Amino acid sequence: MVAAAQNRKKSGIYFSVKLKFVIALIGAILWTAFSIWMAQNWMHDLSNLIGAFAAVFLIYGIAIIPGFMNSFAAISLMMDRRPKRQPLSEYPGITILIAAYNEAACIQDTLVSISLQHYPADLQVIVINDGSKDETADLVRQAEAKYPWLTLLDLKQNAGKANALNQGLKLARHDLIITVDADSYLHRIALVNIVERYKLDPPNTRAVAGKILVRNSRENLLTKTQEWDYFLGISATKRMQSLYQGTLVAQGAFSIYDRDALIEVGGWPECVGEDIVLTWALLNAGYRVGHCEDACLFTNAPTSLKVFVKQRQRWVRGMMEAFIQHPAILVKPRLSTFFIYWNLFFPWLDLAFTLGFVPGLVLACFGYYWIVGIMTLVLLPMAFLLGLLNYSIECRMFKDMNLKVRKNFSGFLVYVLAYSFLLQPASVLGYMDEIFKTRKTWGTK
Repeated sequence: MVAAAQNRKKSGIYFSVKLKFVIALIGAILWTAFSIWMAQNWMHDLSNLIGAFAAVFLIYGIAIIPGFMNSFAAISLMMDRRPKRQPLSEYPGITILIAAYNEAACIQDTLVSISLQHYPADLQVIVINDGSKDETADLVRQAEAKYPWLTLLDLKQNAGKANALNQGLKLARHDLIITVDADSYLHRIALVNIVERYKLDPPNTRAVAGKILVRNSRENLLTKTQEWDYFLGISATKRMQSLYQGTLVAQGAFSIYDRDALIEVGGWPECVGEDIVLTWALLNAGYRVGHCEDACLFTNAPTSLKVFVKQRQRWVRGMMEAFIQHPAILVKPRLSTFFIYWNLFFPWLDLAFTLGFVPGLVLACFGYYWIVGIMTLVLLPMAFLLGLLNYSIECRMFKDMNLKVRKNFSGFLVYVLAYSFLLQPASVLGYMDEIFKTRKTWGTK
């Protein structure tokens, strides 16, 4: 509260969160109205070719609704002036849970990154070996002799990540629980930053998501492309949702939770998207979920197209599971509910892109601009504005953290020009998996 008051005094003007929401919503509506007016001829011509319903489905799914989302996000981020973190007079003890299955290649690096944190309070780290077939358990046992804060919970049979985390939770000594993926590397002040953000956020906060960045971006073109997705797309989404009091995913890779709140909602649920469903359970219980943009963890992104598609299918299924398990969240009178409804449009957008934009692009190559043409470009400038704004915000954060934005030009070009051709069809496959109830597997994080 003190920091917020200081920020108001410095700026000379203060917009409440609700006022920022209203301003962003009005701006997005005005942009959408302009887009609809501009698209009248496009709508008329396409309706004559494929019918009015199909034309509305494609034009709104390809341009109008994404334009609304991009303009709302851009206006919101331009108004985002969150209070700076402040050092705490006393830091609480924390328990870190690391669920590990066949992580012998990277678990040692993860533990080293924790040892370099120098967290100024009691630290408990529990590695839950979830029936690994490799040397994961042996390596953690060796590390126990080196790190007094480390404990191994060795589960003999693989039962899934949710079960592993729930078993680890039973051994937690502290009220604040942090989850970290076993193939990750924490920035040297990540723990201090995420704890400070959690303690200084509004009092009804029960979870804060950390910042996830790609560690293995130099491996191939796919990981280079994902580096930009994490750096620009995912980070901006979480930052915007946090501004309006409800980050929708406190990802299992790196987030902090209140132990009592975890127990209240039943811990991690047994499903594919356990972190998404858990976050929605906290939101449904009336709690706030935040985001700490400068608590950085570097993770290994999928290195093959097959694994990448499986990952995004799992994320989509997790969202659908969250809707199925927590339908009452749709009637919660709070700002974050807006983004719950926002997610309802994603199947429409993904289908319109996959079934309309992709074939339309092929037709455009042969001179038929019925779906993809000049109007498509005219209606999407907000995407470029949002990208530029995100880049500026993230560069400032990197500078404050003494990090450098890598000159990854090839990955950036693929991210801008071709990434959606992987991402959105993969999402469509995820919807099909959930509709037809195919076998649920973890696959990758």
